[in-house]
Amino acid sequence: MNLHEHQAKELLSSYGAPIQRGIAAESVEDAVKAAHDLTAQTGTQWYVVKAQVHAGGRGKAGGVKLAKNIDELKQKATDILGMTLVTPQTSAAGKVVHRILVAEDVYYGDQEKIKEFYISILLDRGTKRNVIIYSTEGGMEIEEVAEHTPEKVHKEFIDPMLGLQGHQCRKIAFNLGLEGAAHKAMVSFIDKVYKAYMGADCSMIEINPCLKTSDDKILAVDGKIALDDNSLFRHPDLESLHDKRELDPMEVEAQSYDLNYVKLDGNVGCMVNGAGLAMATMDIIKLSGGEPANFLDVGGTANAERVEKAFRIILKDPNVKAILVNIFGGIVRCDRVAQGIVDAYKSIGEIPVDIIVRLQGTNAEEGKRIIEESGLKVKGAILLKEAADAVKAVI
Repeated sequence: MNLHEHQAKELLSSYGAPIQRGIAAESVEDAVKAAHDLTAQTGTQWYVVKAQVHAGGRGKAGGVKLAKNIDELKQKATDILGMTLVTPQTSAAGKVVHRILVAEDVYYGDQEKIKEFYISILLDRGTKRNVIIYSTEGGMEIEEVAEHTPEKVHKEFIDPMLGLQGHQCRKIAFNLGLEGAAHKAMVSFIDKVYKAYMGADCSMIEINPCLKTSDDKILAVDGKIALDDNSLFRHPDLESLHDKRELDPMEVEAQSYDLNYVKLDGNVGCMVNGAGLAMATMDIIKLSGGEPANFLDVGGTANAERVEKAFRIILKDPNVKAILVNIFGGIVRCDRVAQGIVDAYKSIGEIPVDIIVRLQGTNAEEGKRIIEESGLKVKGAILLKEAADAVKAVI
């Protein structure tokens, strides 16, 4: 589950990590009030207006603006609220901005003393350890830094038995070229951010930029946090922060049915049981000359009700020209799945696209027979090649 920037900063702040202070707003009037409140709290006279969407690259897309007075703030808030932001991390359709963050100006004083850093924490699956990735090249996309100047990207791996050690925090601050008060502040900052990562069961924290101010403070100027969905039962307060407006409406509907669905841009719908099989199914579609229109995992209980709901979600995508159902009958028997497909088809009524059903595993032959004898416009298959050829024939 992704958090907005203002939510991520509030989480970091709750663990003691210093942040660029700001107030979220969903209207121009709220933005003006936020600016006045922020001035009263911090003394700032300039304001940074930031679009709150789950995507990076907002600044280059026009989603981050500096306002030097209240009149400019009104104009910037008017421009950003309601705009459709298209960044390298969104689809071509972009994301509508429903909320902005009015933040204090922290780039004050001697500009030559200000430094921007990159800091992130995530799990390195290869080493089975958490890793802190950091660089002196803050404000830039870390992928570009890694490609062009890999020597500027550092990694600090955390022993799961010992946790983050003080000498590791000092090493990070040293490698970032800090000394004196700024070095001490960075050591404390890293420690608190890591505590937030562990305490909130995060799957990723990214702070870009992490700022050294002209007076040697260390602040999170931006913050991106992804929470581990499997741990949300431990954090009901954080689960309530989920902004479903950032998701595709079909994905929200699928979640309500406990279906795993991700919309893609292709023309062949997929319905499978199991994430690994879903990846193989998308490979089949690509090999047949088509493009997958979605990832949809119905799980181990592919009964008529779940299959019907899955069909209805897939058919809401107007780009879908065919549907490939690929089920492995291990926990669930293929004949029961086949009967569920037939029942779901009859419940929905006439389905305007071709359906190819590939069943493998327990009672696969019987399942194929049920499909073929149903009299419906459904093609049965057992082998992967049969399914690929059937898809190729209808797209």
